[in-house]
Amino acid sequence: MRFGIVFANAGPAAQPEHAIGLAQAAERCGFDSLWTVEHVVVPADHESQYPYSKSGRMPGGEDVDIPDPLIWLAFVAAATETIRLCTGILILPQRNPGVLAKECATLDVLSGGRFTLGIGVGWLKEEFEALGIPWEARTARTEEHVEVLRKLWSEDVASFSGRFSSFERSKSFPKPVRGSIPIVIGGHSEAAARRAGRIGDGFFPAQGKPEELENLFKVMRKAAEEAGRDPDNIEITAGGGFDEASVARMAALGVDRLVVPTFGRTLDERIAGMESFAAAAIG
Repeated sequence: MRFGIVFANAGPAAQPEHAIGLAQAAERCGFDSLWTVEHVVVPADHESQYPYSKSGRMPGGEDVDIPDPLIWLAFVAAATETIRLCTGILILPQRNPGVLAKECATLDVLSGGRFTLGIGVGWLKEEFEALGIPWEARTARTEEHVEVLRKLWSEDVASFSGRFSSFERSKSFPKPVRGSIPIVIGGHSEAAARRAGRIGDGFFPAQGKPEELENLFKVMRKAAEEAGRDPDNIEITAGGGFDEASVARMAALGVDRLVVPTFGRTLDERIAGMESFAAAAIG
């Protein structure tokens, strides 16, 4: 079992000294990855319900600092050496895939091949409206964008003709260190699980009760097999409890990586929390 830190860029970690201190401490404690979140804008008094809390509101409130995940990861990449740099998640249908392909490849090269792109379709309808991006087409846009990203990363001269993107004989350099970048599909629905099985290098349902996760993993594996893919090659990352029993339960479900939120608010509190968790769970 590997362990990561989720919500790494939110709140106090938006500040440079806190960001560097958090990233370096996580690496030193043996966490394998940092996972960043994203919202470009959060419309005040939105009616859309945040899917991971009973209140329907985001933890920390609407005024919490949420730096751009790619810029934050590039910043901490320069101060770390081995820890994996991940978005968990980036809202893919809100991005231009050509621009994003260049940004991701650049981050991957500058970090020595440490970048993982976790993506989702988004839950905040009002954010899409504020950005002028059609809400109804976000799933189709997401899946097509994945195709565009992989073409631009892997082909020296790429062409594509789709519903949302079209280009002929286009070159995008630099290329990712390993020829491509892992794409992790985020989401807690069966649709997300099927998408992960069909096109994902990984699946990140974030959180859920063990019985809910077990069902999602079955759905993902079935979709992979139907697509002619080996489900064992799809890495599973999930959230869960901090205690030994929870870790063992997640391992039994087939989870490869367990992500935990940052501990406390001050940098000292977070470092102490990471050190305590690492001593108990990572060794």
